[in-house]
Amino acid sequence: MNDSVTNSPAVQRGFYFILFTELYSYTEEPEFALNRDYFEEDFRSHARGRRWIELAVDEQRAYVMRLLDSLEVTDRDKRLKVARAILYLAQGVFDECDTEVDVLHWSRHNVFLLYDMGIFTALLELLSMEIDNSQACSSAVRKPAISLADSTELRVLLSIMYLMVETIRVQTEDDRPEWTAAREAFKNELGSPLYNGEPFALLLFTMVTKFCSMNAPHFPMKKVLLLLWKTILFTLGGFEELQEMKVRGRERLNLPPLPEDSIKVVRAMRAASPPASAMELIEQQQQQKRGRRSRRPLVKQDSLDTYNERDPFKNDDARDEEEDPEDTDSGIEGEVDPLDRDVIIQPPPPPPPLRPPTERVNFPKGLPWAPKVREKDIEHFLETSRNKFIGFTLGNDTETLVGLPRPIHESVKTLKQHKYVSIAEVQIKREEELQQCPLTLGEEEVEETPAEMLYLGMLPNLSQYVIALLKLLLAAAPTSKAKTDSINILADVLPEEMPITVLQSMKLGIDVNRHKEIIVKAISALLLLLLKHFKLNHIYQIVSQHLVFANCIPLILKFFNQNIMSYISAKNSICVLDFPHCVVHEMPELTAESLEAGDNNQFCWRNLFSCINLLRILNKLTKWKHSRTMMLVVFKSAPILKRALKVKQAMMQLYVLKLLKIQTKYLGRQWRKSNMKTMSAIYQKVRHRLNDDWAYGNDIDARPWDFQAEECALRESIEKFNSRRYDKNKNGDFTPVDNCLQSVLGQRVELPEDFHYSYEMWLEREVFSQPIQWEGLLQNP
Repeated sequence: MNDSVTNSPAVQRGFYFILFTELYSYTEEPEFALNRDYFEEDFRSHARGRRWIELAVDEQRAYVMRLLDSLEVTDRDKRLKVARAILYLAQGVFDECDTEVDVLHWSRHNVFLLYDMGIFTALLELLSMEIDNSQACSSAVRKPAISLADSTELRVLLSIMYLMVETIRVQTEDDRPEWTAAREAFKNELGSPLYNGEPFALLLFTMVTKFCSMNAPHFPMKKVLLLLWKTILFTLGGFEELQEMKVRGRERLNLPPLPEDSIKVVRAMRAASPPASAMELIEQQQQQKRGRRSRRPLVKQDSLDTYNERDPFKNDDARDEEEDPEDTDSGIEGEVDPLDRDVIIQPPPPPPPLRPPTERVNFPKGLPWAPKVREKDIEHFLETSRNKFIGFTLGNDTETLVGLPRPIHESVKTLKQHKYVSIAEVQIKREEELQQCPLTLGEEEVEETPAEMLYLGMLPNLSQYVIALLKLLLAAAPTSKAKTDSINILADVLPEEMPITVLQSMKLGIDVNRHKEIIVKAISALLLLLLKHFKLNHIYQIVSQHLVFANCIPLILKFFNQNIMSYISAKNSICVLDFPHCVVHEMPELTAESLEAGDNNQFCWRNLFSCINLLRILNKLTKWKHSRTMMLVVFKSAPILKRALKVKQAMMQLYVLKLLKIQTKYLGRQWRKSNMKTMSAIYQKVRHRLNDDWAYGNDIDARPWDFQAEECALRESIEKFNSRRYDKNKNGDFTPVDNCLQSVLGQRVELPEDFHYSYEMWLEREVFSQPIQWEGLLQNP
């Protein structure tokens, strides 16, 4: 085995946990042995006593070719056995490995081998057959209760495809040159319309809509969503690739470079909250002992990225001094967090040793973001100044400063120094020109990017896709209550036989909660990727309006209207049952106490990831949209968002503070006065717009809002863009008409081959027997 695989076990451990763990439910554990048995049963006749890892590459390729041929048999049960054998190869032939790192190594080796032999294309054909299997769909619709057994074939196929997409997507240092070439080929293949004339992601979107319409309730939706998310992530790229595309896009448009790398800035941020003194902590403990309700300020906590041990100074999550009167209405806020109780009751551990000075992170002084100014802000500033000092305005002229005092000159100079022109503004201006002069400017050259091809494929059914994803998000949200007419998202986690012991019930309960968390994680990441990539590709390739019309804003606020600290620290996982740990190590005896204790992680990174994604989606929906910002105010989001600030993680706090900043001017002077710590955090963490009076409420946007007018104007612009770029019958008003009788009659008309046999009958029926009222032509219409 390659020694470089084991050089950094921590890196490899994190990789295969992400790769394998969340794909499988705990109820699927018995199927691991089933995959191994079917593989060994078939492999024994081929290898003659040897193991898979002992074969040469040519022998392995020959055996994979044999499996590929066996996939084409008509017997459904035989196909399933072969698919399970292929899944065992993709899982890393774990029965022949001694450690989890070995499983990872052989999984990568086998996955690239499977792709090279064309397994993915064969699996795609089988997946299409299963999707169109009307018999399975109709039987699932009639069944009162759906279980794992109803989706066996689909789960096996989707598991193999997920392992192939995710394994090939992730690049490691020890990748061979042929693997790098295969990665680029697979990426182009997934993003191109090679599968029935559309990208692979559209097939998965079709599965989502079919499931939500109750036509296929047996679809394993968690695996579908995970595969869809990883496919979009692979073909379009993640946030680092998105940042690189944005830099290249600005270079093509001759725009100035970005003032900073937003990813690096956010990574360098620290969680906001002042440190608590020892006297405050002692006083808080004494108040708790006397039974009085503690009123403690927010205490400082390092980023969760560096959280390693239990520390009472980091776990303090008591209510801060800025509490709203509205906050007391919720029963969630009245509860004492379990972490707080532990901090108060248990004696504090010895303080950690101080870091040596060389390990300290040096943060630059000043604000983390460079301020920005839009062209519109400069125009508004000059318009106000001219009205005040001269008495008239000059429209959009930002150069003429005649008659204005010297301080105004200096202000305009400062504003122009921080002027920021976005790619979206250039695209909007170009679109207006194309709409006004369609003949003069000619056809627009559209680059066939993966995002462009995906949007083109999604456009006819975009609203259905968005509604289906939000339905699943609502069904998986922890604040949702079970309803008889809601979607059943547990079809691929419930076993055939329901638990009969307390231990089995606890295990299934953890599995169900974990299942929902993974669905929320996949949907939130998927929606955020679509929003960002489509916006960068073109500002009018908008998913956000479909999300707003489908009530995404109140849905996200409902999601956060819970004890968010409990959600972040939830322990819905059983480490000993995670793959590949459960197939490599001896299985210990599970007890109710061990299940209640959970894992050793202080926080659930999966849920933290989901919360950050949902906050970013909410920011995307409301940015620069006055009517949507007013929706946040109407839905009373401020106390909900303030409770989310208790999670001392820098990135999550940043996006909460952004959402609070855009609505502070509408919350009133009393709210701002009683929440000065929050206002200070906004000032320190969020980017400044030089003309934005967010802290005072003097902005002209503090006006009555008309949701319908603003959204209708946006929708009209989107429809014009889609019609101009994608409508096949576009520019119908400008299509020349042939008025020459000879050329019209001389055009060749395609007629059916047997037309000459029935020509006379057609002539009699359609021409001679039809009365023609010639005088009708002379009458006025």
